[in-house]
Amino acid sequence: MSSHVEISQYDPQWVKEYSYERTKIAETLGDISMGIEHIGSTSVPGLGAKAIIDIMVGVEDLARVQSEHRERLLRIQYEYVHKPDFPERAFFRRGEWGVGTHHLHIYKYQGEHWVNHLLFRNYLKTHPESLSGYDALKKELVQQFKYDRQAYTEAKGPFIRQVIKQAKLEKFKKEE
Repeated sequence: MSSHVEISQYDPQWVKEYSYERTKIAETLGDISMGIEHIGSTSVPGLGAKAIIDIMVGVEDLARVQSEHRERLLRIQYEYVHKPDFPERAFFRRGEWGVGTHHLHIYKYQGEHWVNHLLFRNYLKTHPESLSGYDALKKELVQQFKYDRQAYTEAKGPFIRQVIKQAKLEKFKKEE
């Protein structure tokens, strides 16, 4: 089992992999899913990433994600991972701990976390300077926190929050 952080060059195959998984997840959660999105670094062309496909499903209410849905997701190899520190989402992993290949995040559809993930992804896709800044930051942090995934993730937080803040400002200005 490997739990070190490794950043791969962008791979267009990630989009194909997302599309394949999206179809399976849509069939599995069709009764509660209100939207499915490719998020995280693998969803941004040109951005280096841990080669983990992050998929976000939006539901009306997280309480609707019952054991029946967990069992259905397990049939397509997504294991529920209890994360009490993150009550705003239900989290599923495909693959072994530390070497998972896919992460499935279920959030309230159009809720704060749903919106923030999309704002961040879309901002990076349309702002090359932020994309290259994030890419450089990730490469720097992987050297510093290669064997500490949690510290690596936490260290990216200020940059991510700043981009989301900027994306919200831009969106607000466009809506005026």
